[in-house]
Amino acid sequence: MNDAPVVCNTSPLIKLAGVGLLHLLPQLYGTILVPEQVLHEYTAGIEPDSPDLQAFPWLVTKHVAITPSLQTLAGLGLGEAAAISLALAQRARLILLDDKRARRIAVQQGLVVVGTLGVLVRARWQGQLAAVRPVLDLMIAQGRYISPALRAQVLQAAGESDVDQ
Repeated sequence: MNDAPVVCNTSPLIKLAGVGLLHLLPQLYGTILVPEQVLHEYTAGIEPDSPDLQAFPWLVTKHVAITPSLQTLAGLGLGEAAAISLALAQRARLILLDDKRARRIAVQQGLVVVGTLGVLVRARWQGQLAAVRPVLDLMIAQGRYISPALRAQVLQAAGESDVDQ
């Protein structure tokens, strides 16, 4: 296993907490680093019954100065800029990030990007998750937008049929 850290942005934490699957992160990636800004965003955006991230020993909060070139990019949120900055500073093996613009910027910076749905697919293939379909359906029921094309692509990647069952 690569010793380089994994950095996570806010949305994967919120989405996985929302479906009760935060435990997949340490199972798949070991220790997860998050910038302080992400911890603040998570706390502001969660439901009252969501888990307290500071209670997890596998999640390490780091202070990070946002890379100046990232501060000036329009459309990049504070948590996203901080997560990308931390991933660059820590030479992370990958960053967990969902926002399309932030993903594009992270790739331009040379980072390997995995989104929440990619976490689910990996968990499925590693035997940590029985099926991706019910999780996608729950996320959609919670108001998360997953386009039909992306849903089909994720189900295919997970080895599941896109035929409704």
